[in-house]
Amino acid sequence: MNVIHLPILWLCIHGGFAVQLEVLNQWNLLSFDLPFQYNYEDIRLENTVFTGLEVTTNRLFLATPRLRAGVPATLSTIPRNTPPGSSPVLTAYPNWSMHGALRGNLNCSGLISVYRIRADSCNRLWVLDSGVTSSLDDFTRVCNPKLVIFDLRTDRIVRSIIFPREVLRPSSLLTNLIIDESVQGRCDSAFVYMSDTAAPGLVVYDGVKDQAWRIMHPSFFPDPDFSNYNVDDESFTLMDGIVGLAHSPNLATLYFQPLATDRLFSVPTTALTKGPPVEFEETPVTLVGKKSSQGLGLTISIDEDTLYFSPLAETAVASWNPLTNTQK
Repeated sequence: MNVIHLPILWLCIHGGFAVQLEVLNQWNLLSFDLPFQYNYEDIRLENTVFTGLEVTTNRLFLATPRLRAGVPATLSTIPRNTPPGSSPVLTAYPNWSMHGALRGNLNCSGLISVYRIRADSCNRLWVLDSGVTSSLDDFTRVCNPKLVIFDLRTDRIVRSIIFPREVLRPSSLLTNLIIDESVQGRCDSAFVYMSDTAAPGLVVYDGVKDQAWRIMHPSFFPDPDFSNYNVDDESFTLMDGIVGLAHSPNLATLYFQPLATDRLFSVPTTALTKGPPVEFEETPVTLVGKKSSQGLGLTISIDEDTLYFSPLAETAVASWNPLTNTQK
């Protein structure tokens, strides 16, 4: 068994330079407050890693997709304020009854496999459920992908959105989402942009019209020349398409990157929100520039429109302001 070290780090910025990393929480293996009726022989904590993180007033939400068998819960919480460097036990969200896939209860009203979550301005959590288990092994489609919205005051579902067949593909794997409340309103009026990583594309959802459509472009696809990775002397191959997403409301721009590439792209959100594309219509994608290596996570500082990402080969956090081309 390979021991997985999973830190949550707080990046302290002074004068634009990263000078200190404070470890908030860390685990060798994630631990859960499992109900007594669970069979511990079915659990494989070495297969449980979090790919999504959201911070709210009093809780951190961690998304642990079912990349391989044995993941106890695919969405959990820990308290926000814990002793520095501690390893808190994860609590299934909203409760264990929503996470029956480990026990063979493949109820599509529950949560199957979640990669990312986002909180909106109305104190609600948007959960993107891919519906796929064992995505790194046999890629088993259990349920159709869906968006589930929880009210964080009550931890109850307030809305569930099932995507129509025409916006999906047989190998679709929805992995990331951006909630855009800057176009036509907040909460249920928001637009949502979602990455389809395995069948590369963008799925756009209009909350007002309750309508979704799919957008295609060659930049969403992986580059075979960047499908090999070396991270801290560990090597692997992965042909993942578009996955990293970041949104600038100020610039009305969506930034994105496939995993298997050294490039960073952007597209105006006006091209995404105007409705389903017509036949042969070109999506106005722009190459922002090249990075030092492949990367997965991507986010943006809204105040100054500086992008933050993690070049995998360097196990680092980097910043890039596309307006000034300042990189650190």
